[in-house]
Amino acid sequence: MMAALALDRGAVRGRLVADAPLAPLVWFKAGGRADWLFEPADLADLQGFLRQLSDDVPVMALGLGSNLIIRDGGVPGVVVRLGKAFAGVSVEGDMLVCGGGASGISVASSARDTGLAGLEFLRGIPGTVGGFVRMNGGAYGREVADILVDCEVVTRDGSCRTLSLAELGYSYRHSALLVGAIVVSARFRGVPGKPEDIAAEMARIAAAREASQPLRSRTGGSTFKNPPGHKAWALVDEAGCRGLTRGGAQVSEKHTNFLINTGEASAADIEALGEEVRARVKAHSGIELEWEIARVGRAP
Repeated sequence: MMAALALDRGAVRGRLVADAPLAPLVWFKAGGRADWLFEPADLADLQGFLRQLSDDVPVMALGLGSNLIIRDGGVPGVVVRLGKAFAGVSVEGDMLVCGGGASGISVASSARDTGLAGLEFLRGIPGTVGGFVRMNGGAYGREVADILVDCEVVTRDGSCRTLSLAELGYSYRHSALLVGAIVVSARFRGVPGKPEDIAAEMARIAAAREASQPLRSRTGGSTFKNPPGHKAWALVDEAGCRGLTRGGAQVSEKHTNFLINTGEASAADIEALGEEVRARVKAHSGIELEWEIARVGRAP
């Protein structure tokens, strides 16, 4: 049953849509609908909306929809998607101030243009600031914890607060951010560098991704976390899962830590394939893979 919203609609300036399809907004292009999809006009609009919202209505933030399976039964409550109003990037000395809706490519490119090195790896993260700050996203030997100064979040009650790096409690692909807290901005620190050198490193990362990952497929990025001392893709490959299928879902032939939607996969197909891979890896190596991709929503 879709959650009813008791709101003063006249006080909401952003876009609020009931029974909104989410499959077009996620990389897998599969999954159900949101009870409500809200795209706030600005920070004040987001805060005002959350303050009006009943405490029993769940809230989930959605970025670019990578690293995410939306289950076929859809997402209860409200999905908040930060749009252009939250996509800005500006410079403060050796720091970039980035909106929660800014993409990794946008942040890395702004750092290049400003002559700030150390942020090139963000070119390899297919998500937004809000997403990779929450999960301590990383690639090519670096992670958000290496560059983050602090971030600004809006909590479920509409309050806004700034959290330091220490307060985020980062570990591998994990933070201590509360469920329902939405990252609306973050500050990242770089070091002085030559734009041409930064551009060359970004080009190297882009070429490496293109060569090794199924970027032109409907995928969700890295499926499983790397266990200590192991590479997830190698464990999956050694367990004989390369090319394994379930319905319309497949383990990528190009990179075995990627699942792909071959065309008509349901979210259930994709998640079930991931669980089958986990079972085969456990049986083969004794290692239990942990999902890196978030799986949210109701079963159909």
